Amino acid sequence: MRSTILLSLSIIQTLIQTVVGLQCYVCDRQDGNTEKCLTTIKTCNYEQDRCLSTIRWSTTPYWTQGAEKQYYVSKRCSTQDECSRIIKETMTLCHYIWYEDWKCAECCQGDRCNYYVTLGSSSVKSNLATVAISMVLCSLRSYF
Repeated sequence: MRSTILLSLSIIQTLIQTVVGLQCYVCDRQDGNTEKCLTTIKTCNYEQDRCLSTIRWSTTPYWTQGAEKQYYVSKRCSTQDECSRIIKETMTLCHYIWYEDWKCAECCQGDRCNYYVTLGSSSVKSNLATVAISMVLCSLRSYF
């Protein structure tokens, strides 16, 4: 009896999520991840199953002498194919060199998952793994 109730509740939850749709924060070329990027929410279309965030580091769109660089954040609903394409397109530009213009993109799944712009968090894990492996190899080298 209890398992039937749990199964029914999980089916109802799945149906509600399918009908309601994904919600993402949306904004376009805002000066940082503030204000509009944190308060404007959109219910995505049925086929849009991801939230896409892009961040760009560059000068103002119009030329001014001595213009300082700043972050520009954009967020929107997206599909898996679009996310893959945009991430692939920006991969060569995603380098975080402060004196050069750069652009990075990331996607996530889940309601309002794009509140924070967490670009580069997965690379931190790989860097820690690289350091750990290097330390092990150096310690093994001292034994031989």
